[in-house]
Amino acid sequence: MAQLFRDRILGESKRESMRISTNGVAKSFSISDLPSPFGELENDLSDSELRETVYEIFVGCCRSSGGKPLTYIPQSEKNNHERSPSFSFNSSSSSSNFSSLSLQRSLTSTAASKVKKALGMRSNSNKKSPGKEISPTSKSKKPVTVGELMRVQMRVNEATDSRIRRGLLRIAAGQLGRRIDSMVLPLELLQQFKSTDFPDQQEYEAWQMRNLKVLEAGLLLHPIVPIEKSNSAAQRLRQIIRGASEKLIETGKNTESMQSLRSAVMPLASRSIDGFGSDACHWADGFPLNLRLYQMLLEALFDAYDETSIIEEIDEVLELIKKTWVILGMNQMLHNLCFTWVLFHRFVATGQTENDLLFAADNQLAEVAKDAKATKDPVYSKILSSTLSSILGWVEKRLLAYHDTFDRDNVDLMQSIVSLGVSAAKILVEDISHEYRRRRKEEVDVARNRIDTYIRSSVRTAFAQIMEQADSSRRSSRHQPNSLPVLAILAKSVGELACKEKEVYSPIFKRWHPLAAGVAVATLHVCYGNELKQFIKGIQELTPDAVHVLRAADKLEKDLVQIAVEDSVDSDDGGKGIIREMPPYEAETAMADLVRGWLKTRVDMLKDWVDRNLQQEVWNPRANKDNFAPSVVEVLRMVDETLDAFFQLPIPMHPALLPDLMTGLDKCLLHYISKAKSGCGSRSAYIPTLPALTRCTIGSTFAWKKKEKLQASKNRKSQVGTMNGENSLGISQLCVRMNTLQHIRVELEVLEKRVITHLRNAESAQPDDITNGIGKKFELSPAACVEAIQQLSEATAYKVVFHDLSHVLWEGLYVGEPSSARIEPVLKELEQNLELISETVHSRVRTRVITDIMRASFDGFLMVLLAGGPSRSFSKQDSQIIEDDFSSLKDLYWSNGDGLPDDLIDKCSKTARDILPLFQSETESLIERFRRMMLESYGPAAKARLPLPATSAQWNPNEPNTLLRVLCYRNDDAASKFLKKTYNLPKKL
Repeated sequence: MAQLFRDRILGESKRESMRISTNGVAKSFSISDLPSPFGELENDLSDSELRETVYEIFVGCCRSSGGKPLTYIPQSEKNNHERSPSFSFNSSSSSSNFSSLSLQRSLTSTAASKVKKALGMRSNSNKKSPGKEISPTSKSKKPVTVGELMRVQMRVNEATDSRIRRGLLRIAAGQLGRRIDSMVLPLELLQQFKSTDFPDQQEYEAWQMRNLKVLEAGLLLHPIVPIEKSNSAAQRLRQIIRGASEKLIETGKNTESMQSLRSAVMPLASRSIDGFGSDACHWADGFPLNLRLYQMLLEALFDAYDETSIIEEIDEVLELIKKTWVILGMNQMLHNLCFTWVLFHRFVATGQTENDLLFAADNQLAEVAKDAKATKDPVYSKILSSTLSSILGWVEKRLLAYHDTFDRDNVDLMQSIVSLGVSAAKILVEDISHEYRRRRKEEVDVARNRIDTYIRSSVRTAFAQIMEQADSSRRSSRHQPNSLPVLAILAKSVGELACKEKEVYSPIFKRWHPLAAGVAVATLHVCYGNELKQFIKGIQELTPDAVHVLRAADKLEKDLVQIAVEDSVDSDDGGKGIIREMPPYEAETAMADLVRGWLKTRVDMLKDWVDRNLQQEVWNPRANKDNFAPSVVEVLRMVDETLDAFFQLPIPMHPALLPDLMTGLDKCLLHYISKAKSGCGSRSAYIPTLPALTRCTIGSTFAWKKKEKLQASKNRKSQVGTMNGENSLGISQLCVRMNTLQHIRVELEVLEKRVITHLRNAESAQPDDITNGIGKKFELSPAACVEAIQQLSEATAYKVVFHDLSHVLWEGLYVGEPSSARIEPVLKELEQNLELISETVHSRVRTRVITDIMRASFDGFLMVLLAGGPSRSFSKQDSQIIEDDFSSLKDLYWSNGDGLPDDLIDKCSKTARDILPLFQSETESLIERFRRMMLESYGPAAKARLPLPATSAQWNPNEPNTLLRVLCYRNDDAASKFLKKTYNLPKKL
């Protein structure tokens, strides 16, 4: 019991350090975080001195004059017996009457508290009340009274309590019928006691100085009525108190010092507030003294054994406490406000662990809100503003960084703190702020705006903290392999914070802000976006760190947007406002740009490499067993490696960027194909220019010249920079080029299948990405290979026939007498070339090349017959020789059924087969046929004089130029006469 009477500051064991568990770590908050809204007294009155003073006021207001103790009246009897607002010092008979109405009963039998119920607090009737403890000095157990309960609650020892009651008895005896509010209690008590009434001089000195300081505080420092500087009573009182600090005044009845003190005190205490006379004394009702004293009374409502619990007898004690209002100048509004502060202050002072206290303070604040709307009293508004500002200031220190203060284990406490803070803010803004009153209230949502501020502030603070942690984590792991960059670590932490926000905090804020989660993730989105923007500005090329960061940012953005969308599904605008606060990171775009840069670099490198390798390529058929160029192997290997490297990039947009890569690789291969075929000529390059239609004398010179393009190509090295010059156009080299192009065709099909396989394994590929062939194939190279092979095949064929066999074809076949210059030499060399080509060229290209050679040889055969120059002439009898030679030429390609198919040979030989019968025809028949064709071609104008038909390389038995050339090479008089007469051509060949 003795520990209850130690003169200590309320809850000082817990005030020094208060703890709230956050993230498993205890955080300390000093009580200095919560300044008193009532201000500080200007003298050094301690809490214990204030407590003893207000206890004197309490006992004085509630004590009966008959010496009976204050008794506990049950709730049931209160309804039958109305109490007066304050006890006066009346006759003993009236006091005895009052005492007879009081029942002395055990505190544990108290009815359930209506006050606690109104505050929303749990009742604990089984808990031992502090009043049950009886003083060890008591000789008998007496029923516990309200007075005894308050003595214990206010930490007043029995000796002090006895002296106070004895002093009040003496005052009552000397001033019968005088109300307690018509006297200055400290003054009256000073007059009742001397130093001999105290066990030691030190206690007496402390007691006297306390009373003098109370008088100083109530009358001089904090009077309810302002004091003029010229007030003589105030000057005298200051002198007395100042002198008492050096030498104590002599207390007791009728001493000169007491008379002097009374003469200074009473004029000051008797001044009227409203200017009208009154016998009420004002010595403890000035601000902030009265509120500080009343705060001490209300703190007695907390159990002395458990500082976080309110006593079960709160209803009865509050009724008695309210009797002090007459002295303290209190009313119901000030009581509600002060009680709110006391509940909140006790929650903070006792470690912020008892949510019931916070809940009760919030409920009591609802009463304050009603009062604030009902009055415009400037004094009350000032106190209200100060109190709410102090509460709100403390609350906002926690809520503006609520991630530091609250976690899953104490989130219930957070809800009460938020509710209290919002309530305080609404009163401050809606009921006190003049600016708010000037605006339409519907334009300002105080609660929502306040919650919005809390969320954005705390989220920014939390983001800064996790960014610091991410940087620290990066530094600690920088020497480890595959360590992640800071922003990738940060993105993961931000995502976790967003999920926690959605699960833990947003459900609480949702009560006041419908888009709480959306606001949080929008703020996180902007915070991370600012860091990402700086990172992207510094990226010069695609690196693993850049990919990690951009992928993490893209995933984070999708997660944040998803939370915002889900949170705003029921909002008026569907969440558009929140989404507008989240400008896209465009991480995929940035990543795509980096990948495109990477692709361009790789493609440019490949193209340069193609050029370097082709400059060294000699198209040697013995370079490998497959007879294609070694350079193509390296080119295709690099293409394959580039594709592999692309699909190994840890990016989510392989399908989207694959077309860019395929286009780039396609162009590189197209470049190779173009270089591989360049400088090799074409079909037309090897066909000689047709001679003019003329008949020359035997022995005249006729030169077969090739087109300038071929001559130019022979006079310079190949465009691809081959090392062996003219040899690069040899038949074997041309075959190697065709093999190389065919190899590209085959490998491109393999590469395209590999691309599809890569796509199936790509994380972001959709079924449509695989089935849709666009962008997954080489669009240009396969067709270019086919075209180049065709060009090279024709060039090879016409080179063999018109260039390599010119000595046996142009210079030998049918020169002089046809019978002595047959086709066998041509067939022999042609067969050798065919064998070489068959051995060198790829099997899938071989038929095409041989077919082109066959077509070229048929063209060459007709060229000899129709444009073979003056050294050749044919009689009608030579037609059989020509037929036989042509059959031999066809048999070469048929090769007894092992060569080309019959139908292909027939198709290619059709023109020759149609023209050869002309050599069997009679000259007159040919002339008549020629005339008819000319008339058909040129009309009636051809009857007078036949024009010279245009020279054409398109031989046709129904074409005048072809017939005319047969006549020119016909060795008979009829043909010579016709040509001489019609075109003045020589009669002799």
